[in-house]
Amino acid sequence: MNRKATALDVAKLAGVSRSAVSLVLNGRGDGNVALESQQRIREAAAALNYSPNKIALSLRNQRSRIIGIVSDQVVTSPFDGNIIAGADAVARSHGFVTVVMDTELDESRDESAVETLLDRQVDGLMYVTVGLRPLHVPPNMARVPSILANCFDDRPEAGLPSVIPDEVRGGREAAEHVMSLGHRDIAFLAGDSLTPAAPRRIDGYRDAFKVAGMPVNEDRVIQVGWDIDAGFHGAMKLLDGVEPLARPTAILCANDRLAIGVVLACYRLGLNVPEDVSVMGYDDEFRVAKAMVPALSTMALPLREMGEAAMTALLAEVEAVPNGKNDDGGTGASAGGGSATGAEPASSSETMVPCRLVVRDSTGPVPAGR
Repeated sequence: MNRKATALDVAKLAGVSRSAVSLVLNGRGDGNVALESQQRIREAAAALNYSPNKIALSLRNQRSRIIGIVSDQVVTSPFDGNIIAGADAVARSHGFVTVVMDTELDESRDESAVETLLDRQVDGLMYVTVGLRPLHVPPNMARVPSILANCFDDRPEAGLPSVIPDEVRGGREAAEHVMSLGHRDIAFLAGDSLTPAAPRRIDGYRDAFKVAGMPVNEDRVIQVGWDIDAGFHGAMKLLDGVEPLARPTAILCANDRLAIGVVLACYRLGLNVPEDVSVMGYDDEFRVAKAMVPALSTMALPLREMGEAAMTALLAEVEAVPNGKNDDGGTGASAGGGSATGAEPASSSETMVPCRLVVRDSTGPVPAGR
């Protein structure tokens, strides 16, 4: 078996000292090593397939190059694992690894999970939740740079920065989509108000009507829950026994499962989707929205993008903090500023990532005569 190349091998091939190789490959070559020599070193390293020893580099920098991630249910949930996938991809591209602990929705385990990760000398922490919600942040997260993804600090002073979906904008764009197809009598089936997502999506729906200069019919906004049966019964209330000219021509739903229930109700009543009623989901749930018949138009939650934006902000803070530790008990990473994911800062501590409109077969032009 061939011996793995060393820094000394690179130095010999490039005709430089071993210390010059170390400076260049650890990002400190400018001002210390001539540009021509830097180029020879990089070419020699590429030819020998050499990269610096990450463990040795971490010891010299007093960093573990490990990011700890605590999740409430993401690891065991089929829905939001893409947040962690996006975060992990960014971490790996910067030479970090992630370690994930799942509390399985047991809030009493939050602080101990964080402590376990801190004992492993993590350089930073991220907390990820399934579904947007306020989080009672474990106080020991303040010991290293930290950030929240898909959740926000429940403290009035908003101690930790967060990266969350722009739910208001998503609700508005969903309504604007069906309005662009000519619909004006548009109902909204929402989940319960226990999660902040539902009222924010309703706010976006109302914003679309305001911008269009039309009044909102509050009877068309119904909170029913989040599951398929809730969507079915909510749609039956809107459509069953109602004259064609008096029923909504489009029904927006707070998630894709509600939209499935609405489609089933339409079939029960002999109505075609989207010819008689357009149906719009939310989430773009994997193996659900696209596989439906008809395939659901929906607003895709930016799960992977949130993970990417949160990890990008966190690593920037980790690199800026001496030894990766908040000696002053600071509040964590700054989430301000834009990113390649399209995230926009809503405040100094909150970054909004836009949802994406996905147009499929369940929405169409307003029926003739409406």
